[in-house]
Amino acid sequence: QVRLIESGGGLVRAGDSLKLSCTASGRTSSSHALAWFRQAPGKEREFVAAVSCCGGSIETADSVKDRFSISRDSAEIMAHAVYLQMDSLKPEDTAIYSCAARWAIATTKGEDYDIWGQGTQVTVSS
Repeated sequence: QVRLIESGGGLVRAGDSLKLSCTASGRTSSSHALAWFRQAPGKEREFVAAVSCCGGSIETADSVKDRFSISRDSAEIMAHAVYLQMDSLKPEDTAIYSCAARWAIATTKGEDYDIWGQGTQVTVSS
């Protein structure tokens, strides 16, 4: 069973940067695609970025691709981390950011992911 633990959220000012981390642990975590989604109050969940397993493809939402970047660290056999580097943050980036996992290939649809972390709050003040 793959488990996901997010960290790195917080309160920042517009224009600041944050780096979110999600650690995926478990026997098959290296075979999972890892993604970030976000949900702002009163809004639907939104895809942010995802990376497939095994050196595969990266997907980034058009709305953030010039400011956010996703990367993956597979240095440890039993634990894999995915990072979301967020630069030039805006108040509209305020949301709960959640890490998600699915087998192998990344997609942009939340319903394709069957493992979710608890989420980490990102708040950007103006």
